[in-house]
Amino acid sequence: MSGRHASSEVAVRVRRLEERLIAAGLTSDEELDAVIGQVLSGSPANGARVVARAWVDPAFRERLQADANAALAELGLSMSTGPQPQRFTVLPNTPQRHHVLVCTLCSCYPISLLGPSPSWYKSEAYRARIVREPRAVLAEFGLVLPGDTEIVVHDTSAESRHMVLPVRPEGTGHLGEAELATLVTREGLIGTAAV
Repeated sequence: MSGRHASSEVAVRVRRLEERLIAAGLTSDEELDAVIGQVLSGSPANGARVVARAWVDPAFRERLQADANAALAELGLSMSTGPQPQRFTVLPNTPQRHHVLVCTLCSCYPISLLGPSPSWYKSEAYRARIVREPRAVLAEFGLVLPGDTEIVVHDTSAESRHMVLPVRPEGTGHLGEAELATLVTREGLIGTAAV
């Protein structure tokens, strides 16, 4: 069995287990997400470090967009999970273009940068709807974008992973890199929220 199929099958089995626990009334997607959030709250996610560096260092941002795998190495990070690194791209949001991530096959996701994926990311509803009606799904997350903002949906895979580079929030010019990293959320790195 190839690595791609093995990881896809594991993700599907994990989601089925989550759905059974929810159906039995033992937990909910919200409770699962809260536990994951607590695990991640102890320190900023690696992805937040990458974003904060890109916000304060224009040269790093250029290198990140040109070759994200190489730029990650500058921070001691890597997308290697085996003999060959995954192709990694960073997608910069702008007022004119908003990027959002999905894995329509299963739930491929850059765990090493974003931490564990939220339960909704693995759900069949999200995976199907974000492709068909991204503006409506983002609005359900509370992210209402102007009508003239293009929304680009990126499908991740076992070989290729992505991360969104959110727009730096206004009024943060006085903040340092470590402080900026605390503003970055997992949802912002997926594209279902602004930062």
